[in-house]
Amino acid sequence: MAEKKKTTPGRQYVPLFGKENYRWMIIGMVVITLGIILMIGGKSDDPNKFDPKQVYSFTRITVAPILILAGLALEIVAIFKKPKNSNS
Repeated sequence: MAEKKKTTPGRQYVPLFGKENYRWMIIGMVVITLGIILMIGGKSDDPNKFDPKQVYSFTRITVAPILILAGLALEIVAIFKKPKNSNS
């Protein structure tokens, strides 16, 4: 015999995150993706020649990790930010 699911009347579904939270999450993911894209590359045309300017550029060593960390910080803010429409 199939069991019926019990539902409690009067309880409404309240979403965990609001629109603003999802917006900040998407912005954080875009910033992280941009940091990863900036870190990609460094391939040399000649495999026998090493060019430190390509591998150790300011963009790859400094800017990209800062963007990734900033994106992770935005994700944390998006998760912990209280939705405006919360009643409790």
